[in-house]
Amino acid sequence: MAQISLTFPDGNSRDYPAGVTAAEVAQSISPSLAKKAISADVNGTHWDLSWPIETDSRIAIYSNKDELPSLELIRHAFAHVMARAVQEIWPDVKVTIGPVTETGWFYDFDREEPFTPEDLGAIEKKMKEIIAKSEPIRNEVWDRAQARAYYQERGETFKIELIDRIPEDAPIRMYWHGDWQDLCRGPHLQHLGQLPADAFKLMGVSGAYWFGDVSRPQLQRISGVGFRNREELKAHLTLLEEAAKRDHRKLGREMDLYHLQEEAPGMVFWHPNGWTVYRALEDYMRRRQIAAGYKEIRTPQVVDRVLWERSGHWEAYRENMFIVEVDEEGAKEKRTNALKPMNCPCHVQVYNQGLKSYRDLPLRLAEFGSCHRYESSGSMHGLMRVRGFVQDDAHIFCTEDQLEQECADFIALLASVYEDLGFEKFDIKLSTRPETRVGSDDIWDKAESALEKAIQKAGADYTVDPGEGAFYGPKLDFKLTDAIGREWQCGTFQADFNLPDRLDAEYVNEKGDKVRPVMLHRAILGSFERFLGILIENHAGRLPLWLAPRQVVVASIVSDADDYVHEVVAELTRAGIRAEADTRNEKINYKVREHSVGKVPVILAIGGREVEERTVSLRRLGENRSEVLGLDEVVSRLKDEATPPDLRQGRR
Repeated sequence: MAQISLTFPDGNSRDYPAGVTAAEVAQSISPSLAKKAISADVNGTHWDLSWPIETDSRIAIYSNKDELPSLELIRHAFAHVMARAVQEIWPDVKVTIGPVTETGWFYDFDREEPFTPEDLGAIEKKMKEIIAKSEPIRNEVWDRAQARAYYQERGETFKIELIDRIPEDAPIRMYWHGDWQDLCRGPHLQHLGQLPADAFKLMGVSGAYWFGDVSRPQLQRISGVGFRNREELKAHLTLLEEAAKRDHRKLGREMDLYHLQEEAPGMVFWHPNGWTVYRALEDYMRRRQIAAGYKEIRTPQVVDRVLWERSGHWEAYRENMFIVEVDEEGAKEKRTNALKPMNCPCHVQVYNQGLKSYRDLPLRLAEFGSCHRYESSGSMHGLMRVRGFVQDDAHIFCTEDQLEQECADFIALLASVYEDLGFEKFDIKLSTRPETRVGSDDIWDKAESALEKAIQKAGADYTVDPGEGAFYGPKLDFKLTDAIGREWQCGTFQADFNLPDRLDAEYVNEKGDKVRPVMLHRAILGSFERFLGILIENHAGRLPLWLAPRQVVVASIVSDADDYVHEVVAELTRAGIRAEADTRNEKINYKVREHSVGKVPVILAIGGREVEERTVSLRRLGENRSEVLGLDEVVSRLKDEATPPDLRQGRR
């Protein structure tokens, strides 16, 4: 019998008969490892313990302690168990696909009647009964005709289509536990007893089209979350509860910030409170960019398709563009324009006005550019995904030798902005050259090296994502971590050698030759709309005083205090603080509760004693105690807190 050599993580190798399974390898090492084993890594591929290994390979055995592979297997098994439970309760239901997600799984079903919350409870109960049987999970490789015939006999037309989508050279794997079977590429656990029956929960039902195609059958999607143990599940559900409290859509209503409506889907109607926050953030970013050497510009929103064709965006983004056709006077045909989905080509047009010298570089052009992109109705989500948005967009035109320093300066600016806005942690991902790209390898070497050196100069940690750069150059992506541990992709820094060439951007170098500049695309916040949603959720609506739309409410306890209330409001307003009076004939506790729901950071209560002593009773949002202070001291304190961080004494 032919022998193969398997190499283990410690570098040692052993010989085994060709066709040995990972389960047999684990058993040969120790019975305890075989018992704990759930899957293996074979030459970088996640491997079922029952699959044969036919050639010399590198191998590692996984157990439940290996988080990523174990979660993948657990969630995959939960999906299969859920589908089995559904079909045991309702035998006529047809199953389609059930992939693993970031925190769990979903499975799409074809059923005429809608699932109800009570149904989910019954499915969970049935799932636990199935798991308790601890049945082995087994699989076989079938030929295509046999698999098609199997599903044809059972009327599982969705599975037949899935088989037809599997590449000809890929195996058709059939998995069983008990008498229930599913088409699946695997791998899977060894038996259902390895599933933690107390570590999953079904989360809800939604609609889904087969393969996301609105012309195909509409299915019912049941989603669930699953973890390695009860503690991990509990922690996740707690996180979801906290996230629900912080949901910017809920807080947006309570704080009266904005609304969305059907007549303008995906477009934000900003209310006075929301626009106040928006403008405070925009003014802050404008000051920071000007201080960093950027020149602000403004470019058109409607641009002829000719420019989009020259830039390459017409081909790449056409389906996401809003098209505007105009009957030009005297023209034989309509002129096709588009609302800009990004600002880059327009910024090159500004750069191209007038001959540039190497002495003019780097040239940093910034715009709070209004963009529009068509997003499907199902993908839109409050402020997080909209059709109309504004970017804190900027493009730096520089020489290749300036790229590293520009990147380092950008990282320093981004880190400072994020810190000012209350984000203590962000991660950097360096995406390198893809297989399909423009530019020579020498240019890519230089660009990737420059970005990497810039990150190192900034003293920041980073990971490399090979092959995930844009076709025109490498890029850095910046992920924020919010107050409850969620990650958000916001900032980006991209080196572009393509667009300057396509749009004829050039400068005169030291030798007097006309050459192409490097174009650096960069954003710190990304979309203002999305970032404000993230900001609201990060602070749970309790924005820092300088950003809060309603900074101070001065509330009367008795009507005799009304005149002093207005005097206090006037003093605060003169100090640049957004203050308002509440002299309604309501009890102070009622006023405090109402303004707390609206997330007003500071409430100043004034009664007869405060009028007599010219003091105020200061109460901060979320605190039960009050502090009695003199008016002058309160104005001084709040004035400092209400000053944006970049304007405070001792900063820049």
